[in-house]
Amino acid sequence: MVQISLERTIAAPAERVFDWLADPANLAAAPLALKAGYAKDSPGHGAGALREVVGVGMWFREEITAYDRPHTYSYLIIRSFPPFNHDGGTLTFTAAKDGTAVDWLTNYTHPAWAGGKLLEAISHRLLRNSFDAILAACAKALEHA
Repeated sequence: MVQISLERTIAAPAERVFDWLADPANLAAAPLALKAGYAKDSPGHGAGALREVVGVGMWFREEITAYDRPHTYSYLIIRSFPPFNHDGGTLTFTAAKDGTAVDWLTNYTHPAWAGGKLLEAISHRLLRNSFDAILAACAKALEHA
């Protein structure tokens, strides 16, 4: 099981940080992402929303499974290439002395037939760097706005 856990404090109010990170278009801040947004058949934002990310050698379709603005939202990869067995991801937003503390946690595996542990070693590094880049882009967009 791969677990990715990141924390970052962003010098902006929780509502602004939540809205920026909940907007799927901003997932394109990840280095290998080419485009991201709501799926054409998505019912909108909030719980039940569907988002898609297309990147170099990858594609994800995710469902927002919980949405409590501006405190937390959770998502689940429901289809992807390469394939994931995703236990879900959650972003939590907490007031901090210097702004908003963001905790991003996700857990997954890859099926053995799709590369298993070898692919996990690669995807762990790529996804961690991608999440870090997304949080950095959020900070850049909001801290000096």
